[in-house]
Amino acid sequence: MTKTVVVTGASAGVGRAVAQLYGGRGAKVALLARGEAGLRGAARDVEEAGGTALAIPTDVADYDAVAAAADRVEAELGPIDTWVNVAFASVFAPFTEIRPAEFKRVTEVCYLGFVYGTMVSLARMKPRGHGTVVQVGSALGERSIPLQSAYCGAKHAINGFTEAVRCELLHDNSEVNITIVQLPAVSTPQFSWVLSRLPRHPRPVPPIYQPQLVARAVLRAADHPRHKQYWVGDSTVATLLAQRLAAPLLDRYLARTGYDSQQTGEPVGADRPHNLWRPLDQQTGSDRGASGAFEDSTHAHSPQIWAARHSGAVLGTAGALGLAGAAALVARLRS
Repeated sequence: MTKTVVVTGASAGVGRAVAQLYGGRGAKVALLARGEAGLRGAARDVEEAGGTALAIPTDVADYDAVAAAADRVEAELGPIDTWVNVAFASVFAPFTEIRPAEFKRVTEVCYLGFVYGTMVSLARMKPRGHGTVVQVGSALGERSIPLQSAYCGAKHAINGFTEAVRCELLHDNSEVNITIVQLPAVSTPQFSWVLSRLPRHPRPVPPIYQPQLVARAVLRAADHPRHKQYWVGDSTVATLLAQRLAAPLLDRYLARTGYDSQQTGEPVGADRPHNLWRPLDQQTGSDRGASGAFEDSTHAHSPQIWAARHSGAVLGTAGALGLAGAAALVARLRS
């Protein structure tokens, strides 16, 4: 049966890669994001892959806009089967250099945008007794790093509210499912357009993975949503286990390394264009696609993802790999 899928943050990055994969399955894919150039490109990707696309310019920080988008999806594509929350915004800067309105904006997109998407999807799914919500989270939702306090706070909040909603669905014996996918660092266009007050170009903390690789893990979570959460990537498993084993040591380690590891050697000006308040949709080439500027240094494969996919478990063999990595990281911290 052809599924109707909604993807927020679908114009670029992981959301774009998820939409492409659903298009390859022949799904009806609703694409929600602010950037119209990116939405047009995402719609082409979905249709060229064999799916049906419906692009709806939407700011997920606006509940009424999200609800109206959901109404339009069901009117034009049919009942929503899967809702994937991916939308992203951030500020790369020390906390003391982030303005209140900027912190609020990141929280509204990265946290309340997920809340609103979950609200409007569950309002339609629960009465039908069918549907799945997938939250695209991050290892930073359990292990924060410097220079991304607003984003890390939002990702922590997603874990909290999703856990509560999951308990309520279990209490109701609902057939509607909610799960969360904790991602590693991914090469997406966000590092080229995020608001940054760093002296050098921001980058993801290595190891860096391709968006197509983690998008496959997102679809797997949607296909098997009974698991509470999925850890994606060797580095995610190692980091989250190390957080549980040696959090104070991680604090000190990241205090020493977290600034340099999130910047390249390329200087950037303080007036660099960013998309916190509005999409960078005016220039030629503003459709950035799924992949970012770090494609040459990304991982296209992950032993952890392979093991989890083939074992049918969240950890399993993948957990053993991650535990070994966590032990190595803890030893490094202690030294």
